[in-house]
Amino acid sequence: MNSNHKQLGEHLIIEVSEAKHLSSQVFIQETILEIINATGATLLKMDFHHFGEGFGVTGVAILAESHISIHTWPEYGYAAVDVFMCGGADTSSALPILARRFKTEHISSKIIKRGF
Repeated sequence: MNSNHKQLGEHLIIEVSEAKHLSSQVFIQETILEIINATGATLLKMDFHHFGEGFGVTGVAILAESHISIHTWPEYGYAAVDVFMCGGADTSSALPILARRFKTEHISSKIIKRGF
């Protein structure tokens, strides 16, 4: 990182596998709210869509600090989650919440420092 670089935020890309509860929109919304509370973020709006019985959920929480998005495939036990926040929010606090709520130890993540 050179001296002209300014980190504006942190983008945590998360892959969850062997997960449970991936077809419940209410459960997923509650999980995202728990992450928002743990990170100290400010919720502006949430929008979720359930694809029907036995299928997945996609959704986004728009935050003053940026966003959290999720897309689930219950038939594969898989969820893709993005946690992007500006400021001092601790995006990594999402990881233990996802593990506990989705009853899995199979989570991988990558942090991307955002900025110019």
